[in-house]
Amino acid sequence: MSPPTPSPRYSLVVPFFNEAGNIPPLLAETLAVLRTHAPDFEAVLVDDGSTDATARELAAVAAAEPRCRLLSLAPNRGQAAALFAGLSAARGAIVLTLDGDGQNDPADFPALLTLVEHRQADLVCGWRTNRRDSWLRRLLSRTANAFRRRLLRDGVHDAGCQLRVFRRELVGVLFPARMMQTFLPAIAAAAGFRVRELRVYGRAHYGLSNLWLHPAIDTLRLWRRLRKPTAPTPPRIDTASH
Repeated sequence: MSPPTPSPRYSLVVPFFNEAGNIPPLLAETLAVLRTHAPDFEAVLVDDGSTDATARELAAVAAAEPRCRLLSLAPNRGQAAALFAGLSAARGAIVLTLDGDGQNDPADFPALLTLVEHRQADLVCGWRTNRRDSWLRRLLSRTANAFRRRLLRDGVHDAGCQLRVFRRELVGVLFPARMMQTFLPAIAAAAGFRVRELRVYGRAHYGLSNLWLHPAIDTLRLWRRLRKPTAPTPPRIDTASH
């Protein structure tokens, strides 16, 4: 029996749904950043029941980069479920996430990594600036984020940005929920993890209902859940240097 493969230090987790055509350039750029700044990595690529050529393109990337692992879900389960599945499969001590549609710039990863590596935060979130959205989209996004931030007290200005770096211990306090990808910082903060933001470049790709109606409903649901005395508590974080 061959010895078990040692766990990598870094795990990239990216969920994809019908992103054929975006995948090769996005992953080429992202993997190049990791090879330079986080070379001991694995990439968990989640195909969330895509009906286009997404699976074929992901398989081609994995064939060229053996550190990529493919995780296929069927049927489509939604971004939150796909992200949760990928995080559950990740083995690295430090986890990196981004959207599969190209709205995040992986060149911003090193700045986020620095704060986590130096133990200045347990979770660092991107905060998108210079967004080229309509005034209505920007207004709804600001309103939804302000409502969530005031109610959940997570201190995050842009919960929709999926460019994040965090310690793997944080995965243990997450739970399946609709829009879990949006509320991950709030869940982490409620569990006692240190959450920070860094300004990055990005652009939202969501419809107007996803910018206000769904977040408002789910914010109230999560607020009720986190107020209960059974809210999760964080495991002890090893403070030894690596």
